Formats: sequence, C-alpha cells, structure tokens
Amino acid sequence: MHNCEVFVKTGISFADHHEALMHIGERMVQEGVVETTYPQALVNREAEFPTGIQLEHHAVAIPHCEATHARCPAIYLIRPETAVEFFQADDDGTIPASLIIALIVTHPAEQLKLLRQLFSQLQDPVFCESLLTAPEEQLSALFKSRIFISSPEKRSEACI
Repeated sequence: MHNCEVFVKTGISFADHHEALMHIGERMVQEGVVETTYPQALVNREAEFPTGIQLEHHAVAIPHCEATHARCPAIYLIRPETAVEFFQADDDGTIPASLIIALIVTHPAEQLKLLRQLFSQLQDPVFCESLLTAPEEQLSALFKSRIFISSPEKRSEACI
C-alpha cells in the first residue's frame, strides 16, 4: 500500500478555477502536506501550464506544481457541485471540469509516472463515471484501487 494520502471533497462550489485552486492550496496547508508557498505556486503553475483535460464524456483538471512545495505525497480529489471552468492543457479554450484531481508529489521524476497512470485510467469511461457518482466515503478507496495498481510492473510509485 502506498503512503500517499487521498483527500476527498464533494458538493463544494467554486466561482472559478482560481477559487478552486486557492481552496486546494489552503486545505493542503491545513493538512500539513505542503509548504505555505504551495497555494501561490499552484496558482502560478496553472496560469502558465493549464491542466484542464477533455475526456470522452467528461472534463477533468489535474492541478499540480513543483515538488519543492510538498512535504509529503497526497492527492486531493474534488467533485464540485457544479463544473468549474479550467483552461485546457492543449488548447486556448476552457472546459467545464466536473472532477479536480490535485497532485502533491515529493519526487519530481515520479510525477510523470503518476500522470501516465492517471491518464490511462481516466480513459475508461466506466471508471470516470464511477468517480463522478460514487458516494464521497467510497471515493478514496475507488481511486486508490485503480491508480495504485498492486502489480509491480504497473504500480505507480509517485506517492512513495
């Protein structure tokens, strides 16, 4: 099992992506998993490299920043009450993200591994739909079961 904590929040509303990012930053500071520099670093990183991704049926945002702002690995999975407009990673437009997955990694090289595993799993519409409909208390276990696969050749070590 990985030592990466997964925080979950559902049913929260944000006026825009900036408010969502500030919420993530403040919550992760409160949880003690990031440095006080994290909230601004997250906002700055998103402004330079947007993280909104349009999937087959839904859109997600995967905000993250440099590992120097992290104290310990974590993921903050947010299912907002209404979709939040994020700028697209591969376009100039915006997308309505119905799921926000904030990544906090302590080893920069591992971030790419985690992103690959995450993108791979998010391509499965059934998994995506389950993240959008599962009860809040089941989201962490559901997420971990698909992202932190136990077989050695497929294991994401990003949260170790």
